[in-house]
Amino acid sequence: MSNPAITIVIPCRNEAANLAFLLDEVDAAMEGRSYEVIVVDDGSTDTTGEALCERIKAGKPLRHVRHDRSAGQSAAVRSGVFAAKGKVVVTMDGDGQNNPAYLPLLADALLEAGPTTGIAAGQRLKRTDTKLKQLASRYANKLRSAILKDDTRDSGCGLKAVHTQLFRELPFFDGWHRYLPALVLREGYGVVHVDVVDRERRHGKSNYGILDRGLRGILDLYGVWWLRKRRKTVPTITEISHG
Repeated sequence: MSNPAITIVIPCRNEAANLAFLLDEVDAAMEGRSYEVIVVDDGSTDTTGEALCERIKAGKPLRHVRHDRSAGQSAAVRSGVFAAKGKVVVTMDGDGQNNPAYLPLLADALLEAGPTTGIAAGQRLKRTDTKLKQLASRYANKLRSAILKDDTRDSGCGLKAVHTQLFRELPFFDGWHRYLPALVLREGYGVVHVDVVDRERRHGKSNYGILDRGLRGILDLYGVWWLRKRRKTVPTITEISHG
């Protein structure tokens, strides 16, 4: 695990029951590949720490990054990205709704698209959230797409693959993980999409509600629009040798 090719970053808060089966599924999906898993424990108060400790002692390709208090999903993703050793980061949610079977597909889609592509973004089909969340998400995605023109139907899906160095260079703010395709486009890179099928949550309830995603999202949307407007030209950079 010293030099893995891919780092799987899983932000979570109080998801011990879901991690119990989810991490086994991740290992099965990534079998035969060079990878590591980083679970970013966002101030959990359940048995997440103990469960991760047992897996690490058992020799699993797993690392445990912990926040001393809950800082939110965006901050947790960012902590995992900066801790990553792989050249590609693939993110997924820790609630079990993202199917790990798509992890290698996302990584392959990114790499096969070539160096001009910065992100492979999952786009959910057959959503399993409540009708209210689905309606809120549908409205938010239509508004975002109309304003940002990021050619992405569903930017809120947790399944994404991004080149690690590029990921670290993206401007950060709380809610940033929902705007990654637009931010990648701002840096001059392309976006590819992979359709994924959502699953139902087996245990617990969401730690991030509609108000968290909706009301603050309006300000975030304006902020990302402003960021993109403030970078109109992305030059190709080459160093010229005169030796």
